[in-house]
Amino acid sequence: MAKRVLLCIMDGWGISKGSEKYDATKLAHPVHVMELEKDDPFMHLRADGEFVGLPAGQMGNSEVGHLNLGAGRIVYQDLSKINNAIKDGSFFKNERFLAAMEHAKKNNSALHIYGLVSTGGVHSSLNHLLALIKMAAENGLEKVYVHAFLDGRDTPPQSACEFLQVVEDELKKYNLPPVATIIGRYYIMDRDNRWDRVEKGYNALLFGEGEHASSAIEGVKQSYAKGENDEFVLPTVIGGEESRIHDNDSIIFINYRPDRAREITKAINFTDFDGFNRKKVLKNILYTTMTSYEATFTYPVAFPKEKLVNILGDVLEANGIHQFRTAETEKYAHITFFFNGGIDQPQPHETRVLVPSPKVATYDMQPEMSAAEVCENVLGAVKNPEYQFVLVNFANPDMVGHTGVIDAATKACHVVDECVGKIADACKENDVVMLLTADHGNAEVMYDEATHAPETAHTTNEVPFVVVNAPQGIELRDSGALCDVAPTILKLLGIKQPAEMTGKSLIK
Repeated sequence: MAKRVLLCIMDGWGISKGSEKYDATKLAHPVHVMELEKDDPFMHLRADGEFVGLPAGQMGNSEVGHLNLGAGRIVYQDLSKINNAIKDGSFFKNERFLAAMEHAKKNNSALHIYGLVSTGGVHSSLNHLLALIKMAAENGLEKVYVHAFLDGRDTPPQSACEFLQVVEDELKKYNLPPVATIIGRYYIMDRDNRWDRVEKGYNALLFGEGEHASSAIEGVKQSYAKGENDEFVLPTVIGGEESRIHDNDSIIFINYRPDRAREITKAINFTDFDGFNRKKVLKNILYTTMTSYEATFTYPVAFPKEKLVNILGDVLEANGIHQFRTAETEKYAHITFFFNGGIDQPQPHETRVLVPSPKVATYDMQPEMSAAEVCENVLGAVKNPEYQFVLVNFANPDMVGHTGVIDAATKACHVVDECVGKIADACKENDVVMLLTADHGNAEVMYDEATHAPETAHTTNEVPFVVVNAPQGIELRDSGALCDVAPTILKLLGIKQPAEMTGKSLIK
């Protein structure tokens, strides 16, 4: 049906169900996207909950979205798998967790549990932390220290106290020490080698450096008084010296999403680490991660990933299809690692081009980000007949949407719309079928009228799917999900869909 296909992902561009008053995708007056939706085959896709392997009603995210887009099947996510393990009791018999607790007992040392304390469901789950606290207490541990990373991106900007109170109540129930440290995710969950931020979190965990407060909730309130929302709470120490991380301790990292868990993991563990000058290299630490954060990491993993076979990249490679993929730093892992089913290594015929994201504190300061450079890369690839499959991600609607600044998010969406227009024109000129979609919603809801606060989180809204420069006579199904996009690409290219790819082509 087609010789060449381009998949364009407008990250965080959902379809609003409510008022357009706070919808940055509409306020941007995206003439190009609107024209394509009007003139070309267009439908909505589900990108949330059970449609992407998450619990029902759970908002999607970039990792999950790209996994499903690339796999061509519903990929059951870590959140669902771990939740099920808690339900059936296997969580509490997990050998990796038991070994971490045994290490602390044997060395008369502490068990540290850290990670994002949030119900956002993107990087972690509050229920997983509560289950670990219960498990530690039931296994006779007394020196259990929780270090809470605060969210405010995938949850409302000032919601940390609610989550911390739940944790404090659980710790008190088992007569365990209160929360020992709070750190806004800005200072501990970076993914762009901004080591100056991570260093602050590291020094708080090991040496007690940073702000101080009488309790975790008091520390959050101190930060609010200074105008800092959850994400930006400076590392704040509550516990004493005994609650810091020392040689011979055990650490369990509760985050299950890898990308923002890697840097602090490297800082704690790597012997040849050069991100910043560490005052001490920890010895005999048993470091256990909820999932596998990187193939080269050798730490115990409580819930290893299942290998996905015959994903889109595999099938394209088997058929000799040359691929071109590009994104800026913030979403580069998504068009490579996540789209390839959790594999870092590129295929032999897969060309990758990374565009650095701008070095700014928050992206509302530069909402255009690096979209222009990404767009130029795509235009070059479209003009090169060698590339039969082109993949691009525009990060702007998601990354600027997370700031909660509606004017900046509107500009971000306008910039992406301009890029989409240029790419669509180039595809028409070069006989390329363009598929335009998103991985989840975000920028279409920028304000919560119920709480009267900016909305910074993802949504459960559907996302657009448009076939630009479609082969004549194409009609789309009435409904579908992200897992159906890869089968659609194969159908357009005239390649047989493998049995493992259980999604269905969106073309009737």
